[in-house]
Formats: sequence, structure tokens, C-alpha cells
Amino acid sequence: MKQVIKTFGSVCSGIEAASFVLKPLGGIPLWLSEIEDFASRFLATKYPEVPNLGDMNDIPKLLSNGNAEAPDLLCGGTPCQAFSLAGWKNGLDDNRGQLTLKYIDILDEIDALRKKQGKPRARFFWENVEGVLTDKTNAFGYFLAGLAGFDNPLTVKKWGNAGILHGKKRNIAWRVLDSKYFGLPQQRRRIYVIGGGKDFYPENVLFDGGDITTDPYCRKGNAGMFDTVPHCNVPKELTRVIGDTKIEIFRTYTDCLYAAYGTKWNGNAAAFNGSLFVSQDGRLRRLTPLECERLMGFPDNYTDIDRATFTNRFRAAGNSWAVNVVKWIMEKLICENADKSNWQVKDGLTLLKDFVYAGGKDYINATAYPIDYKLSNFLDLVDITPATKLYISKAGCAGILRRKNERNASMNSRLEHVLQENA
Repeated sequence: MKQVIKTFGSVCSGIEAASFVLKPLGGIPLWLSEIEDFASRFLATKYPEVPNLGDMNDIPKLLSNGNAEAPDLLCGGTPCQAFSLAGWKNGLDDNRGQLTLKYIDILDEIDALRKKQGKPRARFFWENVEGVLTDKTNAFGYFLAGLAGFDNPLTVKKWGNAGILHGKKRNIAWRVLDSKYFGLPQQRRRIYVIGGGKDFYPENVLFDGGDITTDPYCRKGNAGMFDTVPHCNVPKELTRVIGDTKIEIFRTYTDCLYAAYGTKWNGNAAAFNGSLFVSQDGRLRRLTPLECERLMGFPDNYTDIDRATFTNRFRAAGNSWAVNVVKWIMEKLICENADKSNWQVKDGLTLLKDFVYAGGKDYINATAYPIDYKLSNFLDLVDITPATKLYISKAGCAGILRRKNERNASMNSRLEHVLQENA
């Protein structure tokens, strides 16, 4: 396919997964936007030639004043804390949630400049936690309406995990995808929203599908009757000897990495299912920054810049994007798009769930995994040279057991045994 997207701008850039994915695909970053100290130092180190515009609230004015160029693609993942389980879930009542609407202002200003230059609307890519779909302030309804050019927020009884919106000024698609099915052994469900002008059909990019009568996902060849979970063999290995080191994990994939893992690792669900712990030669430890980078799809020591602390690196990885998922989307998003939808999609809002009959012999895969999904095992990513401080002390092990008992919580039986041996 012909590549039509060449330049991009990035907001809430963090450790800049956008550039990491797009530059090898021929993308040219015009500007980045970040205010957090470590992430800003990271960008200055890794991308010194690209200007960091700082606070994204200032970008519309910078664009209108001619102090920033209008890119072909706007990338961003506005702060998730306003919508996540780890935050207060105050949605648009939270200043961080308001940045979701500022994203629209930036995109509108980009398009205003592009129109003056005789260029089509920019395409956009936005990522966030799936909690935005259940936000009590209807942040997602406001977000979609603003992008699509409607005067009032969209309201539905329940936002689906996937959908298509052919709006007044933009066409939009969204889908919740889990990195666990993209070759990264981390259960990380995120919502991905893409779109562009009325001549762009984002459903052709974000959804895969096939012929009902021939695809192995279908049961009996009947519309609407589909397998709903991946049916290949999940890698079950939990122990391995690497060199002279015996490694044991408690699940083949980890829970979602979170920004506070560096300081808050012993009181959440992962502390009871063991998915963010490793037993190394019988001693229990936390994950290393290297393992976190690998779980996100980054190269080894990607975040290890000058004066980087472990807390910096854990936070940076937990706040970033799952590289494999983003690449799967970007490889199609930046290319020439068909002049019509691949499926029979009506104007307005279409909510999708699982596998959806799409007319003729076609179906749309709207699940959290692609048809060409890939599963992997966390054992393949283990770092056998952890820092001593990552091992959990006797008091720490005893504390996890005590909290488990106080909450009358269930715990991975093998993890409980290892904790008892180490307490």
C-alpha cells in the first residue's frame, strides 16, 4: 500500500512510543508535547532534534501563530488517571480528563491550517484505558461528538468496546484491544480511537474480518455464530532453568503494568495472583525495569538514560503504549485508504460486539484480539540479573500474606507457598 501519512505530532508524549513505531515506517515527527520531568529529559536525550512544545494546552495558539507546523497525523494518549481504576475516576470533572477535549481543539486547529494549505484533514490516533467507556461524566460521548462535529454529546445506554461513527466532519472508529494477543505477555486492555476526514474510512484500518463461509473462526458457516475466544494452545510453561538460574512465574502473562509499580506493588490484585512477581532460585522478587520494557515491546534499556531511577523507569513504561498493538494499527493507518468502507456501514453511530455480520458473506472482528493473534510466555522475557533491592524481604512477604488474610482474599496457591517459604 502507498504511504500517504508522512509527518506527525505527538501530545502527552511520555517515552514517545509514537516515534518509536512511526520513524521506522517513514514517519517524521514535527513536534512532541510533554511536561513531566523524566519524560522531558528522555525526549531531549532520544529525540534532541524534535521540539518539545511543552503543555498541550498551548498548542492550538502555537499552531495558529505559525509557531508549530500542522502534521498529517496527530497522536496522543491524554492522561488516563481520570478514567482508570488506579485514579479517582472523575472523568471530565478532573483537569486531566479535560485534556481529552483539548486534544480536539488541537486537531481542529491542525485541520484549519491544513485547509488553508489545500490539504485534507489530518488523521488521528488516540489511546486510553477502557474505563473511559464507563466514565460517569460521559467523557467518551463528549469526545466522539467533538471529533465528529456534533453540537451535543452522544449518549447511549452502554458504550460498546468497539464501534464506528461516520460523523458530520470526521469518520471515527474505536476498538478495545489487549496486548496479550499481540505477542506481548501482558494483559493490557486499552481503547484505540482513530479517524480522519469524510474521505477516510477508519473501520478499514482498525477492524479485521473475513468470509463467514470459509474462515476458521466461524462455526457452521452461519452469520452470528462465531468462536469468541482464541483457540490456539496457550503456552503453559511456568518454570525454566536459564543458565544456572531457576525461574518460576505464577502465570504465563502479567497483569497490566501500571505507573506506580515502582512504589505500590504489594497491595493490589497482582500481589495475590503473582503475575507481577518472579521467583528466582526460590526467592521472590519484583519485575525489573528491563522486564517492563520488554513487556511493553521496547528494546532493552530503552528507558535507562542518565540519572534514571528505577521508579522513573517503571513509571515511564507503565504510562506508555504497547508497541506491538500500536504498530499493528499504524502500519495501516498511515497508508492509502480505500475510497469506501469494506463493510456495509451506515452513517451515524454503529456499536459493535465480538464478531458482527457485515453484509453478504462478510463479518467484522470487533473482539480484543486480531485474527492473526499471537500468544507468548513471560518466561521468554525474564531478566536473570535483577538488582538486589528488587528481592522482597521477609517482612514484605509476611505483609502480603497478612493483607491476604485480612481481606479474606484468594491467592495463587503456588505464590502463597513461595511467600510462606520466604516470610
